[in-house]
Amino acid sequence: MNVGVIVFPGSNCDRDIAYVTRDLLQQPTRMIWHEDSDLGPVDLVVVPGGFSYGDYLRCGAIAQFSPALRATVEHANRGGLVLGVCNGFQILTEAGLLPGALVRNRNLHFICDRLPLRIERLDLPWTQVYSTPADGSHKVITLPIAHGEGCYYADDDTLKALEDHNQVVFRYSAPDGTLGDRYNPNGSAHSIAGICNRQGTVLGMMPHPERAADALLGSTDGLGLFQGVLTALARAA
Repeated sequence: MNVGVIVFPGSNCDRDIAYVTRDLLQQPTRMIWHEDSDLGPVDLVVVPGGFSYGDYLRCGAIAQFSPALRATVEHANRGGLVLGVCNGFQILTEAGLLPGALVRNRNLHFICDRLPLRIERLDLPWTQVYSTPADGSHKVITLPIAHGEGCYYADDDTLKALEDHNQVVFRYSAPDGTLGDRYNPNGSAHSIAGICNRQGTVLGMMPHPERAADALLGSTDGLGLFQGVLTALARAA
């Protein structure tokens, strides 16, 4: 699996992603500067978290115009895998690779926490290594969040389309998978924490799987996401 990690001025999670793919999973990983229009022979492009270009105007609004992001859009349009985490999710919506927008948290405060996430689909490259609990309930994992503008918003028609086409991948929930406003940290519509395109090849999520991928940090709940992609690519080879 060849991985490309986009690096913007203001990125601060790019090295965390690279640590997972390069050091934990031993996969070739290239750091791609935002001005570089050549992604190289990549299978997976990751748009990491941080504050691209200082998050001026809107989060991700400037990053969408970078040569590397334009190349990422072309990669996605060819069916290539793209993962956007936190600021990366914001950038993917600004670039039109995913619908909707990320706006200010409902309490207008920055939130840093570890929260349960209910996985809505286990048939995607990203989630296939997670297993359904023996009782048939939804699989729940715990991942860190750190954002001030993580409230997912879309109009009613877009939300209906997301639900109708099973594009919601992660929702904020209770540890047992129960949904409700009390478990929704930022006011996201439909408790959405992550969505994919209709093909399932582009995933955007506000929680940080790379921050829960090493046992030294106390959790490996996020490692499965990267292992799933590795498994999917190996099968396709």
